[in-house]
Amino acid sequence: MTAIDMPDRAAMAPKPGARLLALAGFATLAALALVLAYVVWGLYIAGEPLFAVVVMALAIGITIVFGARRFYTARFVFPGVAAVLIFIVLPVLYTTYVGFTNYGARNLLTFDRVTELFLGQTAVDKSTERPFGLVAEGEGYRLFLGEGTGGLLSNPFVLDGVPVEVAMSPVATAPETVPLKDVVKFRTELAAVTARLPDGSRLTSSGLRSFAKVSPVYERQSDGSLLNLADGTRLTRDETVGFYRNAAGQTVAPGWRVSVGLANFQRVLFSEGIRQPMLQIFVWTVSFALLSVFFGFALGILLASVLQWPHLRGKAIYRILLILPYAVPAFISILVFRGLFNQNFGEINLILKSLFGIQPQWFTDPGLARTMLVMVNVWLGYPYMMLLSMGYLQSIPQDHYKAAALEGAGPIRNFFSITLPQILPPFVPLLISSFAFNFNNVVLILLLTRGAPDIAGTIVPAGQTDILGSFTFRVSFQDAGQNFGIAGAISTLIFILVGILAYANFYALRRAAEARGRG
Repeated sequence: MTAIDMPDRAAMAPKPGARLLALAGFATLAALALVLAYVVWGLYIAGEPLFAVVVMALAIGITIVFGARRFYTARFVFPGVAAVLIFIVLPVLYTTYVGFTNYGARNLLTFDRVTELFLGQTAVDKSTERPFGLVAEGEGYRLFLGEGTGGLLSNPFVLDGVPVEVAMSPVATAPETVPLKDVVKFRTELAAVTARLPDGSRLTSSGLRSFAKVSPVYERQSDGSLLNLADGTRLTRDETVGFYRNAAGQTVAPGWRVSVGLANFQRVLFSEGIRQPMLQIFVWTVSFALLSVFFGFALGILLASVLQWPHLRGKAIYRILLILPYAVPAFISILVFRGLFNQNFGEINLILKSLFGIQPQWFTDPGLARTMLVMVNVWLGYPYMMLLSMGYLQSIPQDHYKAAALEGAGPIRNFFSITLPQILPPFVPLLISSFAFNFNNVVLILLLTRGAPDIAGTIVPAGQTDILGSFTFRVSFQDAGQNFGIAGAISTLIFILVGILAYANFYALRRAAEARGRG
């Protein structure tokens, strides 16, 4: 083997700088893994096992993908895949799971926590209630129970939260006690103190100012029921509804989360009080999305065509002014429009009243409220369509217009025969995405009309201007009868519905592309 054929071992050996860099990378990875492991443990201790599993899976994925050289190529797609799984797939799965439960305002807790709440209920015997004070002595305190000019005084003890029983002895005069503001600081520690009176009875803290005989209201029985020690009644566990029931068969709040199967879906689909407004809201949602896309696209392409007119002066100023609605944050524009459309003091009604003598009820008339929503949404969306149209119009060869001019075609014929057919194909995916956005444009509804005016005769909150997203939000969070299970079922149905619509749109788009290819 010649010197030329001999491999250069010195060149093949890793350089010291590369070794240090690799070691630093492994050290960083190890430190990140330890931090995530600590987070996992904290979430598990806090009673959040689902989030603990998610963080643990993320930690394992990061360690494997970024720690093993053979998964080097996966490092480029791992962040995107992890984000999709955590922020899209996981919420969808969890929302669907909630739709199969009775999770709601009355069923927020677990069974163990509900039982603890019942067993933690206490009854105070008012006849034994006595005011108390704390007497400072060295590093400890004495408990004083006043009675007349004297009272009972305990032996010294330390207020450290450890359960302690102190013996009380009579005293002729009341000692000096610490101020109430200092007693408040030991509220938790005082709950662990039991005072044993000379007659053998025991008193515990019953408030910030008194000690009394405190006894539990319920006692757990061997069969799992809870016995009321005062009246002898029982609370019986009912897993079908997630509540304890009393002797009369009535449910006693709070309840716990249980699986209810398809009950929420059946209620959404077959209960007239939910199905009727939901069908009405679905029709309005589709109409709202279609009208917003159509008028936004029409206004955007019209303004773009005007701005492309070669004889127009001051194009730069017009472009800036027309793009301003896109530059201002949407929520600010929506709140401004809410003031402009105010039925009593809004500028729009003041102008209409002074010119035509009319004062439209924008927020109380269903038709006008929906018209207002479409107008505001078109105002917010047309700059996006206009910007895209301005770019697409630049790609149309001017020779087509020159040839059309020779044939005597006017502007309208040019638009429908040359402009629209050439810019519509690249616009179709954007129109589909705009439809999907407006289908779930919850922010506009909640900030402008809040779903009002309401639909009469429903068993869930529903409004004439609600879309499916805002309807679900109101059911979940904005009303006293918060029902996350129903909201989860509605959200799951919306997800399936939007998926079907998206597939239908893409299928139609693919068929149109194939038809153009064959032509």
